[in-house]
Amino acid sequence: MEILLGKTAGFCMGIKNAIKTTDENLKKYNKLECLGDLLHNNQVLEKLKARGLKVIDSIDEAKEKVIIRAHGVTKETYEMAEKRNVELIDCTCPKVLKVHELAEKLSKKNSYIVVIGEKKHPETIGTYSFVQNGEIIQDIEELKLRMDELNKKEIVEVITQTTCNIKKFKEIENYLKENIKTKLKVHNRICNATELRQKETDKISKQVDFMIIIGGIKSSNTNKLYEISKQNCKNAIKIETVKELYNINFDNINKVGVMAGASTPDESIEDVIN
Repeated sequence: MEILLGKTAGFCMGIKNAIKTTDENLKKYNKLECLGDLLHNNQVLEKLKARGLKVIDSIDEAKEKVIIRAHGVTKETYEMAEKRNVELIDCTCPKVLKVHELAEKLSKKNSYIVVIGEKKHPETIGTYSFVQNGEIIQDIEELKLRMDELNKKEIVEVITQTTCNIKKFKEIENYLKENIKTKLKVHNRICNATELRQKETDKISKQVDFMIIIGGIKSSNTNKLYEISKQNCKNAIKIETVKELYNINFDNINKVGVMAGASTPDESIEDVIN
């Protein structure tokens, strides 16, 4: 059997930094709190919890130093932490922070801001908290329903979630350019690591008989890789751990592709390859 492993599989820069910072601070303080899951990988998270990391749902619960995860948080969370004198260790991905800065900057210009992203994803929620006048649009179907209202705005500026599906975003961008009657500015902030991973997944999934995507159940970027794989390979699956492969018969499979999301550790990838 031939195995094609994506070169871009595994931890991205933002996740590596969040884990390294958390690890260093756990050695220093023994106990830390994290606002939401540090990353969307249960195996890594459980190991950190065993060392003293506690996941909290709200800044109101904070009793220790609090880690801000790579996905980032809302503007209100920062304000509440300052008001309650909670010490934050900010591990927000620098690329996400730049999107927050952009949203705040555009809001001061009185632009109407459209955030393209998943409405329930913490990154999108965080970005939208910096928007004074705008909305979140998740897909092209929703965009089509909103076009009449968008055409009433003086200027529409678009910002993307960093882990958007590139093809779906391009579809949205092209539709906007063809149908908008007002002034439009598009700020594509899809992370280059996300883009490279999606492009490589697209390429590999067209060459194989079976495609395996490794990543957490909650991982947005992993789900995007799975969506891309399904379009190209009828035998595409998404797994969190190698155990999910144990009942699959690979006897008639000649070529397998493997890709992993940004929160997937090397050991999980190695287990699957082995």
